[in-house]
Amino acid sequence: MVGNFDFLQAEWPQLHAEAKKAERDALFDPRTTCFYARRVVEHTVKWIYRTQNLAEPYKSDLAARLHDGKFVAVVGHSLVAKMDLIRRLGNTAVHETRSVPKDAGTKALAELFHILSWLARNYATQPSSKPSPQQQFDPARLPKPGGGAVVAKTVAQLGKLEAELATKDAQLEQSEAEKQDLIAQVQARDEAAETAELEKASLEQLIAELRAQIEAAHQASAVAPDTHDYDEAQTRRDLVDLMLRESGWLLDQPRDREYPVTGMPDGKSGFADYVLWSADGRPLAVVEAKRTSVDPFAGKQQAKLYADCLEQMTGHRPVIYYTNGFEHHFWDDLRYPVRQVAGFHTRDELELLVARRSSMRPLADIPVPQKIAGRPYQEKAIRAVAERFEHENQRAALLVMATGSGKTRTVVALADMLMRANWVKRVLFLADRKALVKQAVAAFKTHLPDSSPVNLLTDKNTEGRVYVSTYPTMMGLIDETDSGAKRFGPGYFDLVVIDEAHRSVYQKYRHIFGYFDSLLLGLTATPKDEVDYNTYQLFHLETGVPTDDYSLDQAINDRFLVPPRAVTVPLTFPLQGIRYADLTDEEKKRYEGIDWGDDVPDDEIPDVVQAEAVNKWLFNIDTVDKVLETVMTHGHRVAGGDRLGKTIVFAKNERHAQFIADRFDANYPEFKGSFARVITHSVTYGQDLIDKFSQPDQEPHIAISVDMLDTGIDVPEVVNLVFFKPVRSKSKFWQMVGRGTRLRPDLYGPGQDKTDFFIFDVCGNFDYFDQHPDASEGALSPSLSQRLFTVRTELVAALDRSGGATELRKATADTLHTQVAGMRLDNFIVRTRRREVEKYTDRAAWDSLTEQQAAEIVEALAGLPTTVRDSDEMAKRFDLVVLRGQLAVIIDDGTLPKHEGTIRGVADGLLEEGLAIPKVKAKEELLREVAGDEWWLDVTPEMLEHARRELRSVVGLLAKKKRAIVYTDFTDTRGEVVERDMPEMRSGTDVERYTAKVRDYLRRQPDNLALQKLRSGKSLTAADLESLEDLLARSGAGDSEDMERAIANAQGLGRFIRSLVGLDQQAVQEAFAEFLGERTASSSQIDFVNLVISHLTRHGEMDPKLLFEAPFTDTAPQGPTQLFAPEQTKRLVGVIRSISNSAGAATA
Repeated sequence: MVGNFDFLQAEWPQLHAEAKKAERDALFDPRTTCFYARRVVEHTVKWIYRTQNLAEPYKSDLAARLHDGKFVAVVGHSLVAKMDLIRRLGNTAVHETRSVPKDAGTKALAELFHILSWLARNYATQPSSKPSPQQQFDPARLPKPGGGAVVAKTVAQLGKLEAELATKDAQLEQSEAEKQDLIAQVQARDEAAETAELEKASLEQLIAELRAQIEAAHQASAVAPDTHDYDEAQTRRDLVDLMLRESGWLLDQPRDREYPVTGMPDGKSGFADYVLWSADGRPLAVVEAKRTSVDPFAGKQQAKLYADCLEQMTGHRPVIYYTNGFEHHFWDDLRYPVRQVAGFHTRDELELLVARRSSMRPLADIPVPQKIAGRPYQEKAIRAVAERFEHENQRAALLVMATGSGKTRTVVALADMLMRANWVKRVLFLADRKALVKQAVAAFKTHLPDSSPVNLLTDKNTEGRVYVSTYPTMMGLIDETDSGAKRFGPGYFDLVVIDEAHRSVYQKYRHIFGYFDSLLLGLTATPKDEVDYNTYQLFHLETGVPTDDYSLDQAINDRFLVPPRAVTVPLTFPLQGIRYADLTDEEKKRYEGIDWGDDVPDDEIPDVVQAEAVNKWLFNIDTVDKVLETVMTHGHRVAGGDRLGKTIVFAKNERHAQFIADRFDANYPEFKGSFARVITHSVTYGQDLIDKFSQPDQEPHIAISVDMLDTGIDVPEVVNLVFFKPVRSKSKFWQMVGRGTRLRPDLYGPGQDKTDFFIFDVCGNFDYFDQHPDASEGALSPSLSQRLFTVRTELVAALDRSGGATELRKATADTLHTQVAGMRLDNFIVRTRRREVEKYTDRAAWDSLTEQQAAEIVEALAGLPTTVRDSDEMAKRFDLVVLRGQLAVIIDDGTLPKHEGTIRGVADGLLEEGLAIPKVKAKEELLREVAGDEWWLDVTPEMLEHARRELRSVVGLLAKKKRAIVYTDFTDTRGEVVERDMPEMRSGTDVERYTAKVRDYLRRQPDNLALQKLRSGKSLTAADLESLEDLLARSGAGDSEDMERAIANAQGLGRFIRSLVGLDQQAVQEAFAEFLGERTASSSQIDFVNLVISHLTRHGEMDPKLLFEAPFTDTAPQGPTQLFAPEQTKRLVGVIRSISNSAGAATA
């Protein structure tokens, strides 16, 4: 009988034999059919890797091979989806004991036919081996069972068979049989090939011959379009089936698919694509699946009508899903609006969801467990969350609570209430550190033992009601399956708690929060005004308005936390650096004898070591000794005054921490090396040291930390904090302060409670926050790979606009296409962007990019994980600089000089230090061209691309200059150690929101005379100032504290208002008219001054330091000194200061 795969017999005899085995049992043993179909796919993939000369991926299994970017680029995502479907069906057949659907075998063979017919049409050399594009899989050709009894293989039998065949395959690859198979393939494609000659050839020669034949056939087949119908819609339905099976739905009953319903509009009937049933026959959910080209919302009303019909027919209302295979939407229309979900709920989860419609109790009726969280503010926070969940019908809430105020206990109490009210069955608590996971597990065990808390870091397979994990651990667990089903499906948890919900967590791990279909609760100690915009967006809240807020100052005023006492330790070296001129003669001799490193010539010793270098790479004995003496003398003491209380020293880096510990041991040998210990991430068994530090009477009593103890450590006995490093983030500063705020009764003896704690500031942090009360963290940068993807996409779009450099465009688009092809659709992060991934896996989608398409690609794809990896960080950094240079040449935005300097610097460095290396020596001619001036005169994107390709492999050989570590013992000067007030703890309106509101109000007051005078640069009277102050008060943008803070930050009322309304452009131009009129200005000078005028017009004032930053350096990379003589530069700065100070002077 003719089989479906006979076209393989001549040129792929081994594949044909395996495919015949897959066909043999299809009508009575789908399990064995799926097993053999998977084997055929595996052999097919290996054949493609060999003949296309593809490098093996990071792991040599079928899943890794399928999702490797270069492989996907060869076969396309649609075929990979079919191959992956067969892989999963085969895995299910071998490893799962539950029954395999009867039609699984024929489905696998139908998909296998698409794969193998594509293979033959693209790579067969003989016309007889190429099936017609119109030919489809024919179930009628499947062999019928014989007259005797037929017995399907069991899982155990297939498992044994798999092991035997794997061994046989491994032996085959090392045997003569492999050579004979290659000879047969070569001869099938070339009848003139002599057997005797082929027998003499090596395996490598045979493979090379086969590759040449295949390439010729492939080139010929590429000319004709592929008109075969690959039945993408069926594959998509099969993938929906697979996702349902991942959630435990077997779909093995006729009622599961195409279920007939009655009662549609106009008396019509219909067929629901899927109905998911309870164990006792109630409809739990209806699923409407649309084509991928259709917006899933097109199925919303249809699915609702099916739900209405099912309710009328059965008396039970199901929940609703509608999907197009890319996006899945869930609608429990008796409780919530529609929401997007990552997949389907299990039967147990749906039964619980439906049951809650009647079993949920009002949260207002559930008392807050006072033994767990009995403080008034904790109860208030719990009630605020409950009201948001219940009365506002929102599914996300954010609590801002000061460090030490009991966030975890608040969550434990809330979880207890939600469980008692039947709102929640399982809780996931996510933290960013292992120590916090341990603390959370301990809190649940202590206060809610019936929840059976599970630490997923150590007990991944334990069951419970509360699970605690770090973010990275959960990212890995989400994609894991057990017997084909996901353990942690989208509906597994009813409440997800995010500890320290700040923006870095949002940026790195937001996909977790989108994956789980649960209530969401965020916790943070970051002041509400410092919480990032994206974090508020995640919880669907207005910026600056969390669900509830309990600030540090409020907690101190309520006596639930103790206040800090600020102590300045003014040492010269950490604040001002070390100046050679200030040293004694004897110290100067020692200074001159220091080995500053190979990059500092002996006759060029530095005159000054900047403060930033102190404790970074220069460590001075006397500096550390004086700090330790201060703490030991002035710090809080316990045990009747005999011992320094628990102390945390925040060090600058690992070397600094160890140096502090070494100096402590040298100065206080009586403690035998155990009193002060370094606790950092690199210390083995660091958690054990933390545990010991947490015990009141155990050593160590001084913990010297780098970052590890900045947040998360909960030791009420801490009474001294030493800031031995500069901190410039306001939120981090207050989190570090929070290490000492916890109450501790009887710390100093019976009835002698902890009432405060000391903060010893060595590095001027108090002064910094006095001057910068609204300091915040800088923007979080995208990863290097994400930036590369973005710039490459922008480069392709720019080349499309310019119409040049076609080869460069093709190569760049190929690189991007390969990266997208390596984005695995079974990854839960990638799955959320399935539509865009599949769209841009098609190479034709890259042939032309509009700006809108480029923006779509960057937004959707740049941050997704891909199997295409490049581990050479230095090469990637070089790529980024060159790509930006290419973009600068194409769009001519004036930024090329900046990138040129970096690229030439790399070339110079390789010439100076790398010519002894043969790989670098081979590039010497190009390096000298790139380092010279002439090469850059008319540089083109193609020239830069050539340099990038040639040099990226050697830039990593450029030796990084390691800064010499210097130890000194110069006498440091310590000023008076005094207490002072803490920097003001800000609360109230977000500064940006306040200024935005004021700016909007002021712009709607064009007739105010004082504003007109201020914008024109004229001096103001006292009456003008009163008018402006009254304007601010009437704006309604904030309270008096907000206004005072904004004015103080701007150094005056006039400066603040002018920073919002700017200056009149004509007034600024008049101020510079004299400067430009003094001489005949060049066009470059005029352009530079126009940039200054533009800045002043917009901002109202200007710091002259900005002249040496972008955008001014885009015109003159060296700043104004490149364009103007020294006297002219001074005059320019004078005009700027005069204009800027006019607003400040008016406030005097």
